[in-house]
Amino acid sequence: MPDPTKSRPGIDWNRAQALLASERAAFIERHPRSQALSARAADHLLFGVPLHWMSDWSTPFALYVESAQGARLRDLDGHGYVDFCLGDTGAMFGHAPAPVARAIDAQGVKGYTTMLPSEDAVWVAEELSRRFGLPFWQFAMTASDANRFALRWARAATGRSKILVFNGCYHGTVDDVFVDLVNGIPTARDSLLGQVHDVTAHTRVVEFNDLDALDAALSDGMVACVLAEPALTNVGMVLPTPGFWAAAQAICRRTGTLLAIDETHTISSGPGGCTRAWEMSPDLWITGKPLGGGVPCAAYGFSAELAQRAQQAKRAAPPGHSGIGTTLSASMLAMAAMRATLSEVMTDAAYAHMIGLAGRLADGLRQVIAAHRLPWCVTQMGARTEFQFCAQPPVNATQAQAAFDDELERLIHLFLLNRGLLITPFHNMLLTCPQTRVADVDRLVAGFDEAISAIIAS
Repeated sequence: MPDPTKSRPGIDWNRAQALLASERAAFIERHPRSQALSARAADHLLFGVPLHWMSDWSTPFALYVESAQGARLRDLDGHGYVDFCLGDTGAMFGHAPAPVARAIDAQGVKGYTTMLPSEDAVWVAEELSRRFGLPFWQFAMTASDANRFALRWARAATGRSKILVFNGCYHGTVDDVFVDLVNGIPTARDSLLGQVHDVTAHTRVVEFNDLDALDAALSDGMVACVLAEPALTNVGMVLPTPGFWAAAQAICRRTGTLLAIDETHTISSGPGGCTRAWEMSPDLWITGKPLGGGVPCAAYGFSAELAQRAQQAKRAAPPGHSGIGTTLSASMLAMAAMRATLSEVMTDAAYAHMIGLAGRLADGLRQVIAAHRLPWCVTQMGARTEFQFCAQPPVNATQAQAAFDDELERLIHLFLLNRGLLITPFHNMLLTCPQTRVADVDRLVAGFDEAISAIIAS
């Protein structure tokens, strides 16, 4: 049923509903193999998919993939797609980059994991230090783990138990961060299933870009760490207002609060991430899925001062399993993939290409929106672009979430997918990669225009 609370200026919702029905029918007709596999999967896979997120696309049933290379993928029914989702940043630098494939192939015959260091680990740590400015590093399998471990080290080093996050943040599956502001009150997120502890007891939350609220929340000296993305990326993009991070870092320093910056998504901004581009000086720095070219891996870095405090805390603790790490962290396979990605894939030239095309995409989307006189906006950060159903770019998560329109979003996504254009299912985020072409961008803009033209109010 249509959401009666949604106002959609400029859109003819009856036309939109008719278009959605026809697009769903077209998808079903074109994907018999995916439909058959979805029926089989229902017998043995929870929710009919190997990861329940895979059922969150706009399609009537799961789209099964045969192969993915560069900026393109092919489904089991033989249809090709230009991919602007790129594994929701897991394949930010293209699917199966050749240098990473070669590194995995070479390492595969020499062993995958030993719980011992490899030479690649030293090279990767040195390169991460050069790029991002933090001198000491540890590794994990996922950014979720890296964030979880970073919080543990922050609490151990400071002796403080509380953390602070920004409303609408995304830091993977770390339970501590699933706290939202609901009518101004910190509230455990409704979607946090199975958590029996009160996560609000040790997690504080304020709106992004609200310096007064941040200052007040840190003023009692009880918060170990602020964990933040440089810009919010999972509620639609929300960029920092001018001067926000300079002032926020000053507040952290004054209150003795550590700053952990999670750039798993914002690494799309450039070779040194937002951290270097915006001259930030975090105590901890985290990234994950893009770093290995699609191979599961993550890294987190420490400032020199925090590294010393963390090591002191570990040495002062009783011996035994600390729970900060896993046996597959820094496996030889992951380190080989990271070295190949950092040395041959995440290059200045690659970023120049990606960011240039993202700019072309953002401009094209804005022109379509303006031509149809819709009260929507477009935000770009490096190779990442997002269109949002609000007239002005939001400055916090509450504003961004108010602009959500799941039904309209799913219609646009399905329309594009049926024309061989794949975008991120959870919101309107688009990524360009080194293999994306000018023609691909222009094709997406044209498809977006076609979709809007089909539902615009006459």
